[in-house]
Amino acid sequence: MTRPVRVAIVGAGPAGIYAADALLKSEVCQDPGVSIDLFERMPAPFGLIRYGVAPDHPRIKGIVKALHQVLDKPQIRLFGNVSYPNDIDLDDLRSFYDAVIFSTGAEADRALDIPGIELDGSYGAAEFVSWYDGHPEVPRTWPLTAEKVAVLGVGNVALDVARVLAKTADELLPTEIPDNVYQGLKANKALEVHVFGRRGPAQAKFSPMELRELDHSPNIEVIVNPEDIDYDEGSIATRRENKQANMVAQTLENWAIRDVGDRPHKLFLHFFESPVEILGEDGKVTALRTERTELDGTGNVRGTGKFTDWEIQSVYRAVGYYSEELPKLPFDVASGTVPHEAGRVISGDEHMASVYVTGWIKRGPIGLIGHTKGDANETVACLLEDRAAGRLPEPTTPAPEAVEAFLESRNVRYTTWEGWHKLDAHEQALGAAQGRERIKVVEREGMLDASGA
Repeated sequence: MTRPVRVAIVGAGPAGIYAADALLKSEVCQDPGVSIDLFERMPAPFGLIRYGVAPDHPRIKGIVKALHQVLDKPQIRLFGNVSYPNDIDLDDLRSFYDAVIFSTGAEADRALDIPGIELDGSYGAAEFVSWYDGHPEVPRTWPLTAEKVAVLGVGNVALDVARVLAKTADELLPTEIPDNVYQGLKANKALEVHVFGRRGPAQAKFSPMELRELDHSPNIEVIVNPEDIDYDEGSIATRRENKQANMVAQTLENWAIRDVGDRPHKLFLHFFESPVEILGEDGKVTALRTERTELDGTGNVRGTGKFTDWEIQSVYRAVGYYSEELPKLPFDVASGTVPHEAGRVISGDEHMASVYVTGWIKRGPIGLIGHTKGDANETVACLLEDRAAGRLPEPTTPAPEAVEAFLESRNVRYTTWEGWHKLDAHEQALGAAQGRERIKVVEREGMLDASGA
């Protein structure tokens, strides 16, 4: 092969960009070279960082700077506002590229099968995150009429949701939140936010820094019940072997023994409370019923048969994300992932030639953003191994310009990396006019116009 190896990556979030970076750092990039096209459903790149990270976490959004350096490379092109499979499907991609890597992530909420989950006032955390992060495909308004709110789950998404609900709109105004989100949060009536975990402090999946940040707000009083501080042999072993789990437990212990202050919004962290039912009247949420649990010696818990009804008016389930099925690819419904071996997509008992996965669609929505680097390296290593062994079918039309012609023939209004720079400058200019770093554009048409699509 004298031409560069052509690779399509579907999904321009961190996972996809890390895969591109791994290709650029490989030997094949030197000879015969690589040519990488990233396809992204949104008009803007960066996936979870733009639409999944809370706006008051600019530290995490700083990862964008590192991803910029990858996308600036001349071997990479970005095609934004291109939907798989509506605008381009697997057969199309295989005709243009030697290999296709899917890195589509996970945006939906994992189901929670308890009675009352369908009531008005019961929401998936992912929906709410998409709203406050200005995702163009969700409604512009959000009902924030509840004075007492429950958040189910003890991971970082649960913390994000609880923190945004408990903060004031003016606290979040210096961030990049769009005006519709600011106006919505100004109308928020929440005075109490209750976070519920089925197990104990040693089993919480919070990051230590994210947990401590809860206490930094002048408006949020974080409250932990001393009776919820409990450890068994399994919990003690977890603390001994996992530095982060130990730091989380220490923070929770400190909060449990201090006096409750007078900050106006109360945020309760409850442990050993397993949600069993959402109660309602006239189709609306009125309470959450939990069963008290206890440790069984291994770090797991069992029910005690003691139930509590908590008066609340809305419930957010933050029990995990779930990936959408990708047409023409196999899918494991239970795990919400594409079956694979080290990133090679497996259909039946065979590897689908030239088709690979990386990121959350590969291993499920667990771990931090940086963990997808290892995924990408493994997947790219398999791709290069298959190429060296002659297992990649030759595409029929590998010329780079053929892709642009194809999209234009389909009347796809796509954005580019140059277009992202225009949108980026536009959002920063909107922010500068109000003394803020950035104001995010929400409407898809507005993003396309600003990108010069």
